[in-house]
Amino acid sequence: MAQNQGGGGGGGGFFSSIASSFSSFKNQVNGLLGYEGLEVINPEGGTDDAEVEAQRGRWKGEERDSYWRSMQKYVGADITSMVTLPVLIFEPMTMLQKMAELMEYAHLLEQADNCEDPYMRLVYTASWFISVYYALQRTWKPFNPILGETYEMVNHCGITFIAEQVSHHPPISAAHAENEHFVYDITSKVKTKFLGNSVDVYPLGRTRLKLKKDGVILELVPPPTKVNNLIFGRTWIDSPGEMVLTNLTSGDKVVLYFQPCGWFGAGRYEVDGYVYNSEEEPKILMTGKWNESMSYQPCDSEGEPLPNTELTQVWKVAEAPADDKFQYTHFAHKVNSFNTAPKKLLASDSRLRPDRYALEMGDMSKAGSEKSILEEKQRAEKRIRETKGKEFVPKWFDMTDQIAPTPWGDLEIYEYNGRYSKHRAEADKSSSVQDVTIANTEFNPWQFGNVAESD
Repeated sequence: MAQNQGGGGGGGGFFSSIASSFSSFKNQVNGLLGYEGLEVINPEGGTDDAEVEAQRGRWKGEERDSYWRSMQKYVGADITSMVTLPVLIFEPMTMLQKMAELMEYAHLLEQADNCEDPYMRLVYTASWFISVYYALQRTWKPFNPILGETYEMVNHCGITFIAEQVSHHPPISAAHAENEHFVYDITSKVKTKFLGNSVDVYPLGRTRLKLKKDGVILELVPPPTKVNNLIFGRTWIDSPGEMVLTNLTSGDKVVLYFQPCGWFGAGRYEVDGYVYNSEEEPKILMTGKWNESMSYQPCDSEGEPLPNTELTQVWKVAEAPADDKFQYTHFAHKVNSFNTAPKKLLASDSRLRPDRYALEMGDMSKAGSEKSILEEKQRAEKRIRETKGKEFVPKWFDMTDQIAPTPWGDLEIYEYNGRYSKHRAEADKSSSVQDVTIANTEFNPWQFGNVAESD
């Protein structure tokens, strides 16, 4: 029964066939004039009427109705960078910072790098990639990075992390992370489809991980994500579909199926699948919940657990702060703090954004005005570039001529150019003792001077 899943296609195999017996509890708001056909999905699968669920969520009645009227025209469209959103739905973090949250459980990569068993390496690395989904379930939207914006992180598992917004249209981010055990590189471009009260998010991206000890290179294809009840009802996130992690060196791979949320929450958070060898024979089964833990057990060629073996936990989510306003983990707070900032932090760093900081301080009005100012500065710099006949050139990543196919479209690849490593080595040797803070350093991602508001 296991071999059916080994191909990594769209079917999902055995675990998918189980999940197909469920369907999400959906209802339509047909009784409200002007909202006919609007889909509201109760994440708990209860029996509440859709009109009751529709009144829940973070939006006030007038705001919700007004926003729905303004968004109706975008149904069916990719709204990645098309729509200006209110800070009401934002969290005080940018997408570049959110990319760094994957680093929280980096000890799993140390275990993978030191492991001699090629199949257990895949167990550790697949669990690492799954671990970030606990953070990704937050329903607050991160700020879109400004072109040229960066995020740096140190002081965690010996990792040096750098991310940069390398393109604005289309929005593309690139990141590089490294320590003594691994090298991680990603080019990330998101594609969306707005469906009225939900949005499908397709992760166009190339993610590669190198384990240094044996030079093993792994490539990830994650599942898509669906954000439900954007405007009406309680917003919640699901990622039904397959995650495929392939060892490009040997051909071994992991195929994991993220179960869709079904009736009364059945299947929500559940992840099941197998580690396969290059002949697509199952070697280890994996199971768990992406918001709790993952476990593994050796299996036979039919995918059944081997006799005298036990299910063993490989990863467990860390305890999170209670009643945190933005559902942040302890690590998310570290990502946002200057405690993980390196010496001589770049002025283009996300931590220094005045809109992000204002929201962190609870000043919604100031966050909104600062966001508008930054967006206008970005437009002004674009006009300056065009007047000069120049193009934006990323600082820490180079655009290549590689085009990588993904299940959701082609992707232009940016590669780490190594210049940040030299910059960081020189900065670390510096005798400067002044710490960069929001109080003494102005956010400045601009390549053509710090654009004035009036430009």
